[in-house]
Amino acid sequence: MSDVRLVIVGAAGRMGRMLIAAAGETKGVALTGALVSPDSPVLGEDAGLLVGRPANGVRLSADVAAALATADVAIDFSTPATTAALAGLAAAAGVAHVIGTTGFSGEDLAALAVAAERVPVVRSGNMSLGVNLLAVLVERAAKALGSAWDIEIVEMHHRMKVDAPSGTALLLGEAAARGREIALADHSARARDGLTGARREGDIGFASLRGGTVVGEHSVIFAGAGERIELAHRAEDRGIFARGAIAAAVWTRGRPAGLYSMADVLGLAGA
Repeated sequence: MSDVRLVIVGAAGRMGRMLIAAAGETKGVALTGALVSPDSPVLGEDAGLLVGRPANGVRLSADVAAALATADVAIDFSTPATTAALAGLAAAAGVAHVIGTTGFSGEDLAALAVAAERVPVVRSGNMSLGVNLLAVLVERAAKALGSAWDIEIVEMHHRMKVDAPSGTALLLGEAAARGREIALADHSARARDGLTGARREGDIGFASLRGGTVVGEHSVIFAGAGERIELAHRAEDRGIFARGAIAAAVWTRGRPAGLYSMADVLGLAGA
């Protein structure tokens, strides 16, 4: 079977560079494109040299149409606006879309849903096996414990992260909400400050910390009367996200159009 041809979107970013390196080390995939913004200072450079590897002949480009024409899957860790715009272009080109971008608006998510009617789209706030297993455990715990236990989600990331709560925190919040059979949007408590009053029963709280070079830490706290349970995940190597995204890209081969998550890729959906 031929290699799965990949185009990396946001190739000059932290995750984009990690993906370029990981693609070069992964059997069964071939990097055929690396997209950057038209004003990127690395436009035209060799993708391999960009990440300290031997030259691979793939030039960093801003030509989206040309990159999609030679790809099977686009792996996208860029910005919400870029991802939403690319979704329609990838769908029109018959290119599957693996999305690690976070911070989407409702309008952005609607654009992804439309694209998923034509091609496989895998979207996840976190591509790691550990976090997606954690989400399964959180859902089960929320279901078993009920609303008498308060749920608080605490996350910490590096100082350069621009969105909060993190996509992973929201993924875990959605898992908790599913366990309670409620809508997270109706039971989400964020940015407490000043005289907030007593905690509303059934809310799922979020707290975001930023500093240093932290890759990603997430804790889900279930606080009951006289006891507390904490489920946590700490990412020590950003490479776990790159490897997960590439695994998702390979997984899309032969899949029907649809909107999928990493739980589907890892066989955890419905676990």
